[in-house]
Amino acid sequence: MFRQANSIELSYGVFRQLVMEDCVEGVVMASDKYTIYLKDGVSVDADGNITKTATAAGLTDEDESGVPPPERWNQKETTYFCAPLTSDIPELIQLLEEHGVTDYGPEYVEQLSPIITLLISYVLPVLIMVGLFSFLFRGMAGKMGGGIGNLGKSNAKVYVEKKTGVTFRDVAGQDEAKESLVEIIDFLHNPQKYTEIGAKLPKGALLVGPPGTGKTLLAKAVAGEANVPFFSISGSDFVEMFVGMGAARVRDLFKEANKMAPCIVFIDEIDTIGKSRDNRMGGNDEREQTLNQLLAEMDGFDPTKGVILLAATNRPEVLDQALLRPGRFDRRIIVDRPNLAGRLATLQVHTRNIRLAEDVDLKKIAIATAGTVGADLANLVNEAALRAVRLGRKAVNQEDLLVSFELVIAGSEKKGSVLTEFEKKLVAYHEVGHAMVAYKQKNTEPVQKITIVPHTQGSLGYTLLMPEEDKTDLRTKDELLAKIMVSMGGRAAEEVVLDTMTNGAAQDIQDATSVARSMVVLYGMSEQFGMMALASRRNQYLDGGYGMDCADDTAASVDAAVKELLTQCYDQAVQVIRDNREDMDKVVGYLLEKETITGAEMVAILEGRDPALADQYADPEEKKPEPLRDASREPIPLGEGQTGETPRPPEEPPKTE
Repeated sequence: MFRQANSIELSYGVFRQLVMEDCVEGVVMASDKYTIYLKDGVSVDADGNITKTATAAGLTDEDESGVPPPERWNQKETTYFCAPLTSDIPELIQLLEEHGVTDYGPEYVEQLSPIITLLISYVLPVLIMVGLFSFLFRGMAGKMGGGIGNLGKSNAKVYVEKKTGVTFRDVAGQDEAKESLVEIIDFLHNPQKYTEIGAKLPKGALLVGPPGTGKTLLAKAVAGEANVPFFSISGSDFVEMFVGMGAARVRDLFKEANKMAPCIVFIDEIDTIGKSRDNRMGGNDEREQTLNQLLAEMDGFDPTKGVILLAATNRPEVLDQALLRPGRFDRRIIVDRPNLAGRLATLQVHTRNIRLAEDVDLKKIAIATAGTVGADLANLVNEAALRAVRLGRKAVNQEDLLVSFELVIAGSEKKGSVLTEFEKKLVAYHEVGHAMVAYKQKNTEPVQKITIVPHTQGSLGYTLLMPEEDKTDLRTKDELLAKIMVSMGGRAAEEVVLDTMTNGAAQDIQDATSVARSMVVLYGMSEQFGMMALASRRNQYLDGGYGMDCADDTAASVDAAVKELLTQCYDQAVQVIRDNREDMDKVVGYLLEKETITGAEMVAILEGRDPALADQYADPEEKKPEPLRDASREPIPLGEGQTGETPRPPEEPPKTE
């Protein structure tokens, strides 16, 4: 016999004996076992021994407590069961009835519907599996740009009418580009005006220019002006880890565009998918398939429907030639750095919502910011507004704008930095050396400011030159040589005055070398090589770098020519410093007292006038003339233990610009 928990298994013979001795109260008969409920006072051990107590007696359907048998059976601590004997069922039933056991038979269990059983057994597991896979693919869709049903769907944002919030009123300094785009928009609005004389709508226009010039802003302005659906997508949105997904998205993009024609499709950073397909740029099956599909779609769509493709890039030299040919991108719109009028208009746009003081002259700021782009000017205006709030003013004045411009090029002042007397004098002569060489040259920009206050971008001081009028990028040979001489002025002053060298001239040397090398290899201004082009531009709109296109022997000769040019300019800078040593000492003495002076103050000192009256920010009635210090008559502080006449450089030589 076997016992498990409170259940005891009996043999069929013991079960019959219990029935014949009137010890059984009820039996639940099932196909696999008989569950036996004994009367109170009767028990059977594991060996089949029957024990009866004095309380064992016959029970009715309800005991003294009034509890019916089924509920009373559930309250028993021990149950008994045995294996059935199917061949003995009629005899067993007769035996049970003879001994008064009327509660017997199988327990009723409600059967499920066959349809419900089928659903639970087969349909429900399938639904659970489908839901699980759908959840997994939906999670992957967020990372890879699509799910089961939209792996090939494009992620283009659709703008209708003026939802971008930008119009041509918000774009300044790019009149030529705006003119080309206005013509495209007019073609979309009035196509019959052009088709009457046989003109065809251009399929695409490529916006090319340096970063920050407003290519994406122009595209958003087109969306604001066109009043037609505008699809905007980045080139990186086409590239996925699955080969073929980019091509599928291109197909879907043009399919949706054709449905909503006339419309404009804008692809930003198209060089991501439009790189040249030669081996030099590196092979990528997904990118090439995407480019091939883009070329096919541009050839396939009907230009009369009014679908125009706009794209932007600052690396046109890496684009595939098949993408640039007429019939695909019919126009190349150059979005270059703005000129003086463009910078002035851009400043007016960005100061539209800025409260300006009466002394603000945006034209002077536009002249000072030559070579900047629209993003730089927007940052400058914002920094000026922040400075005005920081100083507790309610409006932005001219000084805020000028200081913000210097903040962009040199960083903020290091107020906690302390220089020794030797370092201050060293930096002062270095910066005045730049300014003096610039002042004595005819082809340089005038000095605007000289400072020996350390700044956060690594400089211990700087000399700011600003043009008096707007100039193009065209430079003569004399202007380039003068620029090299100005860069050499700081190192020349260190050697002539202090008989030393510091690493503060590192950036100056790098700038001078870059100009000299460009004169030799790009501009044809070398007597040795003449008009021979020794290099070609690589990234015209990014860093302006170039690659050498000459033999190694020629490259060595180029280095010699560059060195000769730098040596010639440096000797001339040294001569300028020697010829104007007394004037330099006066300017340095005044600079050591003020730490920051303007170009007008330096000119006043050189011309023998009172520099206090020349300060454009000072009130002449409040300032009193101060005696000038002659730096040449003051001893140069020496380091500890130094006895010679040559000063010892500091442990960390200053860096100047």
